Amino acid sequence: MSLRYALLALLNVEPMTGYDLYKQFQTSVGYVWHAPDSQIYPELRRMERDGLLEGEEVPWGSKGRKRQYHVTDAGRDAFRTWVNTQLDYPRERDPMHLKAAYLEWAEPDSARRQLEAHIEHYGARLLQWRQKIQEIDGGSSDMLNRRLATVPEEDHRKVAAFKRFTYEGLTARAEAEVAWAERGLALLDELYPQGSA
Repeated sequence: MSLRYALLALLNVEPMTGYDLYKQFQTSVGYVWHAPDSQIYPELRRMERDGLLEGEEVPWGSKGRKRQYHVTDAGRDAFRTWVNTQLDYPRERDPMHLKAAYLEWAEPDSARRQLEAHIEHYGARLLQWRQKIQEIDGGSSDMLNRRLATVPEEDHRKVAAFKRFTYEGLTARAEAEVAWAERGLALLDELYPQGSA
């Protein structure tokens, strides 16, 4: 159900087409909630049916048309209610940590490659999220600047602070995952000294 609220978050900034939403999704809320376009478009239709959005046909290109979505008052109320509601935390589903509990079954080289891939994955995320923090701090975040244009100036600091806070949490998580995988590599070196594997 969080996809609905991720879309409302973006549409509270400005009206967008499904395609524009998908592009914005990938570079903003997509860092905390993954959804392919095959989920976004049906959810937009459901949200329109539920009265959270209004859609209108707008020109696209020389002859085409696209559907652009606007948040309704009911959509803003639903978003506000969601933001103010305590989360029900889902149970963990973490394939790499599950696999790590059984790495004694893996060939040491395979375990090493998997841990190195984990480091590479979270290292790349770390670079992305640090870049987002720099954009927020430097005033060059396009999405944040568009959001700030829709709120009173006295709210700018808190809007930016909460966006930064989110990326700080993602950065801390990525740093922890990289450090954990590096400890795994050291453990492999300890358990399988060079030449004994």
